[in-house]
Amino acid sequence: MDGLGEKCAVFGIYGKGMDVARLAYFGLFALQHRGQESSGIAVGDGNQIRYHKDHGLVAQVFTEAAIDALKGDIAIGHNRYSTSKGTAPEHIQPIVVGDGTLALAHNGNLPSTKALELFLSNKISNLDLLSDSGLMAEAINWYLKQGLSLGEAVKTSYPLFTGAFSILVMTKDTLVAARDAYGIRPLSLARQNGGFIVSSETCAFSTIDSQFIREVLPGEMITINETGMHAEQIVEGYQKLDIFEFIYFARHDSEILGKSVYHVRKNFGKTLAREYPIEADVVIGVPETSLPCALGYAQESGIPYEMGLNKNRYIQRTFIQPTQKMRNQSVKMKLTPIPNLLKGKRVVVIDDSIVRGTTSKRIVALLFEAGAKEVHFVLSSPPIIFPDFYGIDTPTQENLLAYGRSVEEIRAYIGATSLYFLSLDGLISSTGLSKDHFNTSCFTGEYPIDLLERYGEVKYPARDGGSDPIAPKV
Repeated sequence: MDGLGEKCAVFGIYGKGMDVARLAYFGLFALQHRGQESSGIAVGDGNQIRYHKDHGLVAQVFTEAAIDALKGDIAIGHNRYSTSKGTAPEHIQPIVVGDGTLALAHNGNLPSTKALELFLSNKISNLDLLSDSGLMAEAINWYLKQGLSLGEAVKTSYPLFTGAFSILVMTKDTLVAARDAYGIRPLSLARQNGGFIVSSETCAFSTIDSQFIREVLPGEMITINETGMHAEQIVEGYQKLDIFEFIYFARHDSEILGKSVYHVRKNFGKTLAREYPIEADVVIGVPETSLPCALGYAQESGIPYEMGLNKNRYIQRTFIQPTQKMRNQSVKMKLTPIPNLLKGKRVVVIDDSIVRGTTSKRIVALLFEAGAKEVHFVLSSPPIIFPDFYGIDTPTQENLLAYGRSVEEIRAYIGATSLYFLSLDGLISSTGLSKDHFNTSCFTGEYPIDLLERYGEVKYPARDGGSDPIAPKV
C-alpha cells in the first residue's frame, strides 16, 4: 500500500514481582499498528539484561518459551518500521550495547547525527554501521562507563540528540524515559499495581489494565527504579506534536494532548463536509483511520454512510514476496468493494492523505469497476508537499504527488471525478487545540527542529510572482 510509515512504537514497564515480559508483549501487540517490520523486548533482573528480538509481527517473533526466558523487573519493547538503515538484523530494537549493560528503544528520527558522530569518533569504531538509535545508545553507555547513573548519562547525552525522539533506556535495575524538547512523537505514563508503564500510545494501557497518569512532557526525563518515579525537566519544552498522529498514526482509542483520536478524526469529517458540500448518494471511508472521518462527513452532510470498502483483516506483513502482477494488485489484496452499495451511485470516498498517489489511483479505479457513477475523493489532510525528517517514512520530495502539482493535476492522475483536501486551518480547528501545539512541516515546510545539513534536501516553492524561493523556517 502507498502510505506513510512511522518509526515506531516503544513500551516500557517497571514493576517488582510482575511478569514484565508478558505485559510488554501485550503492550506491543496493542501498538502493532506503529510498526510491522520487527519486534523486540529486553528485560533487566537486577543482575543482567536479557533480550529477544527478530523480524516480523509481535505474534510471529514471540513464543511462550521466549517470553518465559525473559524474567525480571524491568522491560522495554519496540515495534519497528524500517527507514533509512533498512532491515538489517543489527537495527532491530531494543538496541543492546556495552556487553548487555544498556538497552534503548527509540521512536522518532534524528535528521542530523553529526554531533553524535563527532562525540563518538574517538571512542568506538564502525560508526557508519550504526543507526541514529545505535549512536544514542552508545553515547549514553559511554557516560555510564564513566560512572554516571543512567539518569545522569541520559541527561548529559541529551544535547547530542538533534531531532525527534521518544526514548526508553534501561540498565539492569533502572528505566528512563525521555522526549525531545518539541514532543514530536507521543509518550505517556501509567501506573499498575505499584509499578509504572510508559507507552507510545494510551491504547496499550487498557490492554493490560493500567491507569493513565499523564503524558511525558516535551524536554522531560522520567527515571524509575526501586526508589520510585522521579521527573526532571531537562530542557524547556515547546509542544509540537506531529499532526499525523491525529490524521493517521495513532489508534482510534488513544488519547493525545487530552483529546480523543476518534473524536478528532470525526471532527475532520465534519469540517470537510462544511468546507466541501458535495451532491452525492453515499459516503464511504478507506479503512481503518478514515472511517471516523467518513462518519463525521456523513453526519454533517446528511448523506448516508456505508461500509463500501471491506478490509481483509488477515492481510498483514508477509515474508512471501508477491509477483509483480500481485504487487500491482496490492489494493485488491487488502480492500474489496461492496458493489450493491456502490453501483450507479455518486460516491464520496474519504481517505487520510495522498503520498505518491498510486494507492489513491487504484482505489478510485476499484470503485469505478464496482459500478460507481462518480467518485469524489476527499482527504482529511492538506496536500503533502514537503518531506519529513522526524520519524515518518516519506519518499523524496520529488516523489510526493502533491509537490509541484495543482489539485486539478492530482485529480487527473488519480482519475477521480473531483478531489478535495482539508484546509490547514480546518485541520487545526478540528483538533480543538491551537496551531502552536503541532508540527505541520509536511504541509508548510516549517521545521521546528533544525535540519542542519539536511535542509539541502528540501525544495521550497517560489514566491507568488517571483523566482526567489521561500526561505526555510525553523
